[in-house]
Amino acid sequence: MRILIVEDDERVAAALEAFLARSGYATERAADGASALEMLSADTEVVLLDLGLPDVDGIDLCRRIRGRSEVPIVIVTARNQVTERIRGLRAGADDFVVKPYDVHELLARIEAVTRRSRPMRPESDVRVQLQDGAVEIDLVGRQVVIDRAPIELTRKEFDIVAVLARYPGVAVPKERLIREVWNTDWRGFGHSLEVHVGAIRKKAGRRHLIETVRGVGYRLAG
Repeated sequence: MRILIVEDDERVAAALEAFLARSGYATERAADGASALEMLSADTEVVLLDLGLPDVDGIDLCRRIRGRSEVPIVIVTARNQVTERIRGLRAGADDFVVKPYDVHELLARIEAVTRRSRPMRPESDVRVQLQDGAVEIDLVGRQVVIDRAPIELTRKEFDIVAVLARYPGVAVPKERLIREVWNTDWRGFGHSLEVHVGAIRKKAGRRHLIETVRGVGYRLAG
């Protein structure tokens, strides 16, 4: 996921970028409204928008972004008046977070707006095929079939496979897997994740079905 941070305070932006990077997100930063509009693209999946920008009022920028794109917009600002929240939401924002905020709450809100904006999967996209069709993952039926034989996975094991299947061939950070499967940011689940991945590999009979990407996390081998 690529997040555009529109924030003129370099210290605040740097801290937020570092946290989001640790959580597995790619970020880019615009320090003013003009740069934000230039950087907005089809690859932008969420906009975090500060209202106190040097060249334009954030509410006006929100309207301009919404006029160009349906990308989820989360306003992140020190303005805490109810009238400002109403103005922001009416301008097209999907959520409104007041500074100072807890970064984990902000992360939860990012995930919430992206879930709401995610289109329904077409029928052709609910099954993921890998390794020349030898591996098939049914995301609706919650089943993994290898060489035409289903394998029995626990709920957590399948949840791990499902997250990886959304990004075939892409390394998914351990932090994101823990967050999406266990609904927590506590790194103490790292060992549990490793155990579950080992169990999946054993049941699949294909150790390299899930590859370890050193220093990052795991990916499904295509």
